[in-house]
Amino acid sequence: MADTFIIAGLGNPGPEYALTRHNVGFMVADFLADRHLAGFKAGRGELVFAQFRLADTTVYLVKPLTYMNLSGHGVRKALDYWNVPLERLLVVYDDYHLPFGKIRLRASGSDGGHKGMRSIIDVFGTEDIARLRVGIGQDEYRGDAVKFVLAQFSRKEKKLLPRILEASADAAEIVVREGIEKAMNAYNHQFLVE
Repeated sequence: MADTFIIAGLGNPGPEYALTRHNVGFMVADFLADRHLAGFKAGRGELVFAQFRLADTTVYLVKPLTYMNLSGHGVRKALDYWNVPLERLLVVYDDYHLPFGKIRLRASGSDGGHKGMRSIIDVFGTEDIARLRVGIGQDEYRGDAVKFVLAQFSRKEKKLLPRILEASADAAEIVVREGIEKAMNAYNHQFLVE
């Protein structure tokens, strides 16, 4: 349906993961839900969703509860349930290879090593899936990547995080209203924090 859109934020369910870097996709979904006064509720299958109107479009915010590595199953359930075509989906997730303070939008591409995006590509059988990657990386960090992404943001990052969540939410709304190209032009070359 042309007047319906799904924004899927990726993360891991449970309080132990809530504030970790790997859950920034959930955080963007939560920010959008708060902005539009939309509460999350249980959906069919392993997901929660919130719903709001943006211009003439019904937007479903989806958070799969399958844990990151099986995200594709929750996203597929959502698209099937609301009968939304794949081109009306935006996936939002963390990117360890992108510096903190940058976001990047793409209309298609590989999973870039992100297991949640890999699951979605595997389930749908295509890389032609719009995505918004939120940078969580640090140039100087050379330790264990898994420990890093499953750790909480630093004190400095936590102070800057609201600006990044707001910009990510703004970019997602541009995708819904005007398409991925407009959002790419607006955000792909910006550094959001000092």
